[in-house]
Amino acid sequence: MATSLQHPTPYVDLSRTEWSALRARTPLPLTAEEVEELRGLGDVIDLTEVAEVYLPLSRLLNLYVGATGRLRGAVSTFLGGPQPATPFVIAVAGSVAVGKSTVSRLLRVLLARWPEHPRVELVTTDGFLLPNAELHRRGLMARKGFPESYDRRALARFVARVKSGSDEVGAPVYSHLTYDIMPGERQVVRRPDILILEGLNVLQPAQHGQVGLADYFDFSVYVDARPADIRRWYLDRFRKLRATAFQNPDSYFRKYASVPEAAAMEYAERNWRTINEPNLLTNIAPTRARATLILQKDAGHAVRRLRLRKL
Repeated sequence: MATSLQHPTPYVDLSRTEWSALRARTPLPLTAEEVEELRGLGDVIDLTEVAEVYLPLSRLLNLYVGATGRLRGAVSTFLGGPQPATPFVIAVAGSVAVGKSTVSRLLRVLLARWPEHPRVELVTTDGFLLPNAELHRRGLMARKGFPESYDRRALARFVARVKSGSDEVGAPVYSHLTYDIMPGERQVVRRPDILILEGLNVLQPAQHGQVGLADYFDFSVYVDARPADIRRWYLDRFRKLRATAFQNPDSYFRKYASVPEAAAMEYAERNWRTINEPNLLTNIAPTRARATLILQKDAGHAVRRLRLRKL
């Protein structure tokens, strides 16, 4: 295990080999077919990656959930009466195209197969983006995905209500096909054991001394990679989407399925350069140090190092 006396750090730095050894005897509950269904377009992930990276993580999270329950018991003893259980909240952050959605889906399935917490919900912050009409009204359409493009108050209220143990909490639903909020659609969360909240900016600090979104998290994961690699993954994904989702007549990006590839990729490159890269460098990457665990990917999309915050 790598350590450094010259550069003190709040993290334990582990190689993939060191991390994989922490799996202990945790069984692999997924098949290759299930992994194929869970991974996102462009992600390179297989059963080996699941066994060596995500099974140890599911074991660690199971230990965290158990420890939180024991701490709740200690507080109940102190207060002289039982305290109601509330969901364990996990945040997953990272750039567009870095693979955080696949990480979130994998964690949802793996954690739900532990008998201690079978009810695991996954909510993405995309549903809390302002509708396109409102973004146009505010002149923010070119900053979609930046912190100011979200209804941050509604997002904070949603997580606060889930964390407080409300019986039912609704969240808006976003369509990547139409690139907009779906009117009238709601995702209802009903007292899960674990809530996974996935999004670009979930680790942003609170503003003006208020309670921030991250104050409700029990554990957080940041999916990290070199910006140059993420750019390549983003462009590769856009190229694949031209042949798949963009072919749908209802797709917001339908026209980029029919224009010459050079013109489509010029648009994608401009989007990366003017929107996604500035958002990554200015807003997303600076929150990395707030995470409990950092997954560091190599150029091939595989996790090679992990940094776990010390307690």
